Amino acid sequence: MGFPVLMGAQIMCTNGLGPGNLIVIPKGPPVMMEGKLVATVMDFAPFANIPPFPMCNAPANPTVIAATAAALGTPTPAACIPATVAPWTPGSPTVKCGAFNVLNNSSKLQCMWGGSISVMNPGATKEMVP
Repeated sequence: MGFPVLMGAQIMCTNGLGPGNLIVIPKGPPVMMEGKLVATVMDFAPFANIPPFPMCNAPANPTVIAATAAALGTPTPAACIPATVAPWTPGSPTVKCGAFNVLNNSSKLQCMWGGSISVMNPGATKEMVP
């Protein structure tokens, strides 16, 4: 089943230069586990749920393109601008929080700049039970 992802879980992008922390926004009555809000696959909104990572290396990110151009073509990391447009996948196949699948530690989230965001530390110490 995996571990549920909770508010403040550590996340990382393949194009990021450091981790970030997931922000969970309840989509109905808040569901808590271990004193923290439980995340769902719908917690994917840029900035609201996915904060900027420290820096970005994605060649498609407009800030990286500009920084690389300013460095006369030398690939240059720049500010992260999360661009997530679809829910996390796959989420828990059996555990729901309201109408949405609970986010688990094996779920991934795609950024339209080319990165893949994964859960490094879900924040939960207990596995999900269906």
